[in-house]
Parts: sequence; C-alpha cells; structure tokens
Amino acid sequence: MGMRPPAGLPSLSKRTRVLLVLALVAAALLLVGPRFIDIYTDWLWFGEVDFRTVFSKVLITRIALFLIVGLVVGAIVWLALLLAYRSRPMFLPSPGANDPVARYRTAVMTRQKLFGIGIPVVIGLFAGLVGQASWSTVQMFFNGSSFGITDPQFGKDIGFYAFDLPFYQFVLNWLFVAVVIAFFASLVTHYIFGGLRLSGRQGALTRSARVQLAVLAGTFVLLKAVSYWFDRYALLSSSRKEPTFTGAGYTDINAVLPAKLILMAIAIICAIAFFAAIFLRDLRIPAMAVVLLVFSSILVGAVYPLIVEQFSVKPNAADKERAYIERNIAATRQAYGITDETVEYVPYPGSTKKQPKDVPADVTTIANTRLLDPNVLSPTFTAQQQLKNFYGFPKSLNIDRYEMNGELRDFVVAARELSPSSLQGNQTDWINKHTVYTHGNGFVAAYANQVTAVSGDTQNNTGGYPIYSVSDLETKPADPALEVENPRTYYGPVIASSDADYAIVGGAPGSAPREYDTDSQKYTYTGEGGVGIGNWFNRLAFAAKYTERNILFSGAIGSDSKIIYNRDPAERVNKVAPWLTTDGTVYPAVVNGRMQWIVDGYTTLDNYPYAQRSSLEGLVQDSTNQATGRMLPKKEVSYIRNSVKATVDAYDGTVTLYQVDDQDPVLKAWMGVFPDSVQPKSAVTDDLRAHFRYPEDLFKVQREMLAKYHVDDPGEFFSNNAFWSVPSDPTVDTDKNQPPYYVLSGNPDTAKPQFVLTSPMVGYQRELLSAYISVQSDPENYGKFRVLQLPTNTQTQGPQQAQSAMTSDPRVASELSLLKQSNKLIYGNLLTLPIADGGILYVEPLYTQRNSANAFPQLARVLVSFTDTTGIRVGYAPTLAEALDQVFGSGTGNVATAPSGEQGPSQPEQNGQTAPTTPTPAPPQGGQAPNKEAAVAELDAALKNLQTAQQGGDFKAYGDALDRLQKAVQDYQTASR
Repeated sequence: MGMRPPAGLPSLSKRTRVLLVLALVAAALLLVGPRFIDIYTDWLWFGEVDFRTVFSKVLITRIALFLIVGLVVGAIVWLALLLAYRSRPMFLPSPGANDPVARYRTAVMTRQKLFGIGIPVVIGLFAGLVGQASWSTVQMFFNGSSFGITDPQFGKDIGFYAFDLPFYQFVLNWLFVAVVIAFFASLVTHYIFGGLRLSGRQGALTRSARVQLAVLAGTFVLLKAVSYWFDRYALLSSSRKEPTFTGAGYTDINAVLPAKLILMAIAIICAIAFFAAIFLRDLRIPAMAVVLLVFSSILVGAVYPLIVEQFSVKPNAADKERAYIERNIAATRQAYGITDETVEYVPYPGSTKKQPKDVPADVTTIANTRLLDPNVLSPTFTAQQQLKNFYGFPKSLNIDRYEMNGELRDFVVAARELSPSSLQGNQTDWINKHTVYTHGNGFVAAYANQVTAVSGDTQNNTGGYPIYSVSDLETKPADPALEVENPRTYYGPVIASSDADYAIVGGAPGSAPREYDTDSQKYTYTGEGGVGIGNWFNRLAFAAKYTERNILFSGAIGSDSKIIYNRDPAERVNKVAPWLTTDGTVYPAVVNGRMQWIVDGYTTLDNYPYAQRSSLEGLVQDSTNQATGRMLPKKEVSYIRNSVKATVDAYDGTVTLYQVDDQDPVLKAWMGVFPDSVQPKSAVTDDLRAHFRYPEDLFKVQREMLAKYHVDDPGEFFSNNAFWSVPSDPTVDTDKNQPPYYVLSGNPDTAKPQFVLTSPMVGYQRELLSAYISVQSDPENYGKFRVLQLPTNTQTQGPQQAQSAMTSDPRVASELSLLKQSNKLIYGNLLTLPIADGGILYVEPLYTQRNSANAFPQLARVLVSFTDTTGIRVGYAPTLAEALDQVFGSGTGNVATAPSGEQGPSQPEQNGQTAPTTPTPAPPQGGQAPNKEAAVAELDAALKNLQTAQQGGDFKAYGDALDRLQKAVQDYQTASR
C-alpha cells in the first residue's frame, strides 16, 4: 500500500489571516490592557503621594530583570536550537514508514522562524515574567551592607546571608533553568533532524550532537558543583532540627557539610568526564559519571547523614546538640531584639502580704485600671456615637493615651468614618455613593477607666456606658489635646472596606458644594489628596479601571475634580513601601491638631543564620484576630525589626515614613534603594512620638520567642522543662491565644503612670502563672522589656484559673445564671496586674447585652481575683471600687475613685451634664468594726435571702438580695481583720 507524503501546515486565506491577527490583538488588549491601565493610574497615584521615585525604581528594576532574565534564558535556548539545527546531518533519510519524525521535520522546515525564534521568545517571556518578581533580591544585593556580626561557623558577616547569598542562589537557579531547557531543546532538535536516532539496538548519535549535549550536561553538573559550595552556607538556616531549633545541628556540621564538599569534588570530576566526551567517542565515561553522581548523592548526601543522625546523634542528642543550641539561642535573641540590652528579668514571688494601697505604684495602677474593652465596645460606640446611618466604627477599637491637665490618661479611641456598606436606599445611587457621601466626621475618645454610674439591678441597669470626649464638626472636646482642627475623615480602614472605595470630589470652578458635611451644610474638598480627573484621558483611564461609565458621562465631574482611592492607611503604606510588612492594627491619633493614622512597619529576613524561623501568621494569631477578621501576614521570618513608623493623614492622605531604628541594617539597605523615602529619626515630633505604641504583632512574636529563649542552659532548652506558653483566652469559647493588652500602670520606681503592653505567661502545657511580660511605649524607655519571673514551685493562678475562680464563686455563678436568661454575657479583657510587691490582681469587666436586634454591650459588673498567702479571694460588684473593697477590705476602693480613677468626682461632662457617680460604701457608724458573730449571722441570712429571691424569679428582689449579700461580705471581711 502506498504511503501519502506528509503534508505541511494548511495555508490560510488573506481574510482569515486578517481576522486571526485582529483576534490576537483583541486578546492581547484584554490581557495586557488592564495591566497598562493599572500602571498608568498607579503612576498618577504615586505622584499624588510624592513617592513616584519608588514606583519608577521598582518598575525599572522589574523591566530590567524581565529583559535580562528573558534574554539570557531565551538566548541560551536559541543558541542551543541554532547549533543543533546547523549541525544536523546533511543527508537525511527519505520519508517513509521507518522515519516517524518526518512529518514533524517537514512542519519545522516550513516554519523555521516560528520554531527557531518563537520557542526561545516564548520561553524567554515566561522566564522574564517569573524572574522580575525577584526585584527586591537584586536591589538588596546592590545596596546591602554589613551587620557587624559574624556567624559562628564560617565567620562571615550576617550581611552575606541577608543580601548576597539570596542573589547568588537566584542567579544559579536561572542558569540551571536555562541549561536544562537548552539541553532538552537540543535533544529534541537533534532527534527531529537525525542527529539522534533510536532505531536499531544501539541507536546512533552524531559527533556534533554528542559534543553539544555533553557540553550542556557538563555545564549543568559544573553549576551543581557551584551550588554545593553555596549550599554549605544555607545549612546555617537548616530546618532539619525543627521544631527543636532552626540552624545547622551536629549532623549538618559533621556529616552534611563534609558531604557537600565531597559532592562538589565529585561534581567537578563528573563535569570533566562530560567535557571529555567532546573528544572521546566512548559514551560510557559520561554514563559512568552520571551513575557516580547519582549514587554519591544518595550515599554521601542522604544515607551517611541519616546514619550519623540515627546512631550517633539521637542516642546522645542533648550533648551532641548542646553547642548548636547555644548558637540558636544567641542568634534568635539577636534576630528578634530580645537580648539582655532590651530585656530585664526580675524575680517575682507571686504572693504578698502587703496591701496595694500602701504601694505608691499600685495606687497609680489601680486608679488607671481599664474597664473598657476596645474589642467589645464597637457596637456601643456605633449605637451612641454613629450620628448617621452611613457612619461607622471598626470592629475593634484602639487604646491610646493623652496628657490631660498634666496627667497621663488612656482612652479608647476611634475615628467616626464613612461606612459605604451602610448606605441604604437611594444613598447607594452612584452619584450619592461616590460624590455626596465621601467622608467621615470626627474623632471619638472614651475614658478607658470610667463609665457612667452603674445604677439599679443588673436587669434594669441604666449605666455602664463610656464617657465620651468628641471632636467633630459640631462638638469640641473639653481638652485641647483631643481637638481636631479639621475632623473630616477621607481615609480610613472602614472607608476602604467597600469593594469600590473611591470618592470623586471637586467639580467645575464656582460649582456649588456637593459633599454631605452636616444636615445644614455641604462641603467641597480642599486637600492635596486625590488624582485629578479634569481631563478626558484620565477620566477614560479610571472609567476603565473601575469599569464604570458614569465616570465618563457624569456632569458632577468638572475640571477641578479629583478621584480619591486606595484609602486604607495600611494599604497606602504598603504601596509606597512594598518592602515593609505592616502591623495588623492601625490606630488614629490627634497630632498637632490633625488626625493621623499611625501604622507600624517591619523589616524582616527569612534566612538569619541559626535564628529560629517561624510563620508570622501563626505567631500573631489570637482570639482578637479571629473575632475581628484582622488580616494576618503570610510569611516566614527569622529576623524582625519595627524600624519604621508611618503616618497617614486622615484628611489629605499624606503618607510619611519615619525611621525609628537607626541601627537596623535591613532598613539602611532599603533606604539605599529608595533615598529620601524615609524621614530620619530626628524628623519625628515630640507630639507624634508621644503616641507611638509598641506594636501588637511584634510583641506577639517576641513573647512567643521569650517563651523559649529566656532559657540560657542548652540542656534545659532541649528538655523543654523551663519553657512557657501563651495562655489561651479564657473570656471566649476558643483555644486561641490571649491577646496582649495595653495598660496604664504605675512605674515601680517613680509611681508615675507608664503606658505598657503586657501579657501573662503560663507554664509549658500548664495553667499556672510562670511569668509576666511588659514592654514600654513611653518615649524615654520605648522598647524596654521587663519580665517578672515567678518561682517554679509556686501555685500562682493563671488567667484560665482566675476566670474559673471568679465565675464559679457562688455569688457570681448564681447571678450569671439569672442574667443569661435575658442577656448575652460578654466577658471583657481579663487584665493581669502585678501589685503589692509580689501579688497578682486579675480584673475583668462583665458586659451584658439584651437579646434584641439593636442591643449593644454595657458594663454591668466588675470581677476581681487576687491570690495571697491566705488563698484566692474574689470580688464582684457594679464598680471596681466595691469589688476591690470586697477583696482587700474597706479603703482600697478609694484608690480606684481617685481623680484619675473609675467613677471619681472629677469626671468630665457628657453632653453638658456631669456624669453621675457611685460613692464608695461608707464605713460602719462610729468608726467601729462590726462584731464578727453578728457579721457571720448577717452573712447567713443574706445567703438564705438570695436563695429565696432566686427561686421566686423576682429580678428586683434578687438584685436587692445580692446587694445585701455583698454588704454582708464586706462587713465580714472587715470584722475578720
């Protein structure tokens, strides 16, 4: 039977070719067009915030990398194809049944440019697109400097591992890719054109094919030898010993490291063997080289280290790994900023016989005990301070401090932002949504340790609400420190929560104001923020960006119009500083009369030698993140510094980066990449510095590290015996970590209030308190840690045990069961407060919320727990003062009602009326302590009365009975002293 000759590709008509070209152009526009629009609008936006040099530098670096990587990889592949084609046999077998590749050869011959140039171009394009993503690695290589610290194994500066080694690995990886692709491209080309034939028993390989393939294979193996050399340094970030520790262990140094050198030598020999095939026709030599390389990789690189690990290290791990654990401890402390220069360890007994009212620092601590939980009160702020349905507050509020009348006070703070998702009805019309409802209004602060007087029983409580100080267009705060000159808020996380968070402000010259300001006036934006869309080209670009034709045709847009977008403060900082990792919390502060969003920025590394490597996402996750939906950073780190504080103006969106750590080599490298993008440390004003807080995410990372790396002895470290754990949050039904809390506490030396971030620590896999970590936020001691270490033989209750002790108290349990019938119970932040030179006081606000649609939390009771030499004592009352008197006896509550304390006589006015106060219970008449027998009898009677009231279901009678019981408990405690 005759065979039909192979046919080439079908020819296309002119019309078909035109249509095909048009289809390809349309597809390219659909794929590339949005990218070019994004580039153009980003170029406009970076110009608006005055960071265009950052945009240009990143773009140019990406383009340069795209071209270099694409050209190098594409050129190597093209050269391989060209050499293979040109060295093809001159006499090819005629097409027939014995030539299976004839049709492919014909197709290639008829489209030589398509295959010979198209394939390298496509491969180069893909390589360039992937390679350009490593722009930061390249920039850090050219701008990195030394750390001044050397690694303990090779004696190289840490800068080599941070800046140089990643670049060398980047170059090697792409050379590997290029050579491997070139090898297979040559192999296929030689096969198609007859240089390689598989027919017959032994096949056939032409000399040119043999030479070319040998050179490529030898080059690959030679690159592998270079890779083995650099792999030695990568061992210092080995994960072989995780989770015990990160870094090279005994096996790595004594087995893997020599194996790398042996394999490097073998790879060089094998490369020589491949190059020898250029001159020798015998392919057995390179074949033997391949076998040698594979078997040596298995035996020397894998089996030998495994034998050492199993039979030498594991039976004696504590001794074998001792020196390497010491390296890990030292490196981790340095990498995470928890060295002896920043961390002070203080022995703390965990029990005391002193009274807190006799310790000056405790007087300050108790007077400033925070009752308002910023993670609970967002619905309360919304209900009482929203003003309009289209305003809102974030799910989690924030804590900050201000100096009021010469006294430091802490506040729960929030900006009253525009909430686009709350717009209803015709408010959601495009004109209203984007040109009328454009901004929020005001700064709201509530005294953290004050509430309106809790009066009435728990079922009919009329108090327990925050006492506000508001600065908006119609209200001015009593204290100038909280006053905002222009309270209009165009930028904020709530505003940016909408999918389309842009606003269009301004219009034609002389046009009437359009933006909603108050019920009686409209407003036109006058700030510097926003990108001009007065010309048709920009309008077209943004209409395409947001796929919104109204931007093109709306008459509300004039020659002076601007579009405001990218309104999330953290997002703005991330865009102008893509090399920073931002904290999950941004908070507003009044600085020099303007509302500023403060954003904490971190510089990180993932390859600090011997430093513990961990996932940021896992380290910073806690119950608060889970409840509020905060974004978690998804990256591995082994080095972190809070080197940058950023501010974003709430009115005009101005982004300013400040250097706050002038010793960080990573920040110095980035400042070399982007000169003048970060303001020096000296540019931070005193007013701004006074509102810097130690960032929560960094503290969470460091407390996890301190849980292990407070241990000095490698033997104890290996046994985990002295480790701590972060307690789970006892106030919620979850096993997530308890978040850290900002508190205003008394300085142990001066008794003055200090703003600190705190966290208790419990024993490893236990619930007993083991340590208490606090870090300063005040400017003079910013970043200084103080770790109170409790003796290992104490039984000081931890947060879970304190919560259990308080809620299982008979008085508390009986009332909680009654409250649950008609209320949702919300436990506020459980504060752990070291007091009385050795004791631990737990304070927890209890909020109730009606079981109705529009209900919101209100403070109903305060729980207190204290352990001393006599045991655990629990206080439970409407006020902190009363609860403290139940625990410590009459008189301690007076500390809590000091001018800076809860419900004191100097409370500010709210809406023109002085907030009501609850007086401290008066001492017995005549100053005589009650008779102990009489107190016991009254206590028994009060308990019986409480049981009767509970059975009767009369809430009013139950509340009266509970008050009687509390008074009886106070009298009994007083009589017992």
